[in-house]
Amino acid sequence: PRSDCIAAEQLCLSDSTCNATYRTLEHCALAKTRLLPLDHDSRVRCLNAELDLGNSSLLHCKCHRRMKRQEHCLRVFWTVHSSVADGYFTLETSPYENPANEEHWKTDYNKLAALLSGKDCSQLAGDATNPCLKATHVCNLSKKCVRLRTDYASVCTRGAGSEDMCDRRKCHRGLRNFFEKVPEDFTKRILFCPCQDELCGERRRKTIVPDCSFQYNTKPNCLWLLDSCLEDHICKSRLADFQQNCQPADMSPDGCSQHNHAACLQAYMGMIGTPMTPNYISNSSVEVSLWCTCESSGNQKEKCDQILGMFESNKCL
Repeated sequence: PRSDCIAAEQLCLSDSTCNATYRTLEHCALAKTRLLPLDHDSRVRCLNAELDLGNSSLLHCKCHRRMKRQEHCLRVFWTVHSSVADGYFTLETSPYENPANEEHWKTDYNKLAALLSGKDCSQLAGDATNPCLKATHVCNLSKKCVRLRTDYASVCTRGAGSEDMCDRRKCHRGLRNFFEKVPEDFTKRILFCPCQDELCGERRRKTIVPDCSFQYNTKPNCLWLLDSCLEDHICKSRLADFQQNCQPADMSPDGCSQHNHAACLQAYMGMIGTPMTPNYISNSSVEVSLWCTCESSGNQKEKCDQILGMFESNKCL
């Protein structure tokens, strides 16, 4: 099995040759992050350093979505793979381990069913017409789910709708905490609950408190949104994961080139709580989008449309 990047980094630093190569790559990655121009010799040195890693475990390491010190692990990954992002929009390699290789969360459905059967009839009647309300009640049965949902809701609603008051960074961190630490059995129910009416759709659209986490007073350009994402290790990693797992394919039954629709939904959830947070666009549809526009994109209009199209017209998603 691939080692995680933190373990691979420790192994590399204990070897003098690998250590020197890695330090060179750190310099290259830092220059790229700060958008410092590298001269021809420096670029050659960076490429050679990456080639020098050969079959080092650093070159093949991955990170896990729910691991501790995740940001450190992702920083190591992008240090080693900084040339992967040479193109403006070509994050083809996800730093995350394949979902099939990760341990799945187990939920005791019998225990859940017993708890649900104890609810009063009026609550059950409400749940029948509003699946999103039912999903919230199911979340309330888990201490972790209700605690982390309350955490992000309280931060994201504080000053929501006002750019000066809403702490978007804290709100995003709370959302990432919720989607990373709560078992997917709960988070998927809440985010993807099926709705037949606008009341239910409104609840679903407001799951992530869009006034703070999703919307600005005015829509920024999607290229600006992408730039702010690429400057952030977590956002860049989630975007790479989304690109890999939500690549559309016309001939595939589920519309996904990877033939794994569940992995695409997981990657979509990973985007929530980043600068490129997506959301439902209305109370009456399941269409999603980014909060950005491609107006005034000049000669980069095609790139901008491509970014927006990943969410708005993606068959796999």
